[in-house]
Amino acid sequence: MNWKLSDSTLTELGEKVVAGSGGLIDAFTVAFGELTVTAAAETIAEALIFLRDDPALRFHQLMDLCGADYPQRPRRFDVVYHLLSMTKNHRIRVKVQADEDTPVPSVATVFPGADWFEREAFDMYGVFFSGHPDLRRLLTDYGFHGHPLRKDFPMTGYVEVRYDDELKRVVYEPVKSVEFRSWDFLSPWEGAEYAKPGQEGAGEGKVERG
Repeated sequence: MNWKLSDSTLTELGEKVVAGSGGLIDAFTVAFGELTVTAAAETIAEALIFLRDDPALRFHQLMDLCGADYPQRPRRFDVVYHLLSMTKNHRIRVKVQADEDTPVPSVATVFPGADWFEREAFDMYGVFFSGHPDLRRLLTDYGFHGHPLRKDFPMTGYVEVRYDDELKRVVYEPVKSVEFRSWDFLSPWEGAEYAKPGQEGAGEGKVERG
């Protein structure tokens, strides 16, 4: 069964959401067959309660919660909530904006499944969620510095982890620069003009067929 709705149906749904939210949802867009609405970060819990409990909407399932980073903006982060109505066969995306210092209210009491999603967004982006029952890093190691999915996080990271056999423990060291690999972009159909690793001497003893 195809759950995709037509743009006109999504537009009608978006208008219904904005009109019925009492100002909790301030705008909507329809693009690529998906409905996205925007809300204020400080009232996101109330907005999600409206989307969950309104009998005409019934978005009872939080499918995902993630972050996005736009460092050129004063409020650089988007916190994105993906909801599903299994009874209405509707999906909706809710976005709020946040900065590095102002916490976003946790929605773990509205959707218990948001607990680890919010921990992941905190770990990867540094978004704080006020009222979260246990806001700790989830994917990175203890003592990790920085937030890996920020656009300004260096691709090599800040430190590397290895086991020191002499010290008999795991040690952290500043990342040492490494040379870039030399990639071979030649077409395999044209063939290389040099012997690739492992192919040295492969042509020796070849019998020419006339």
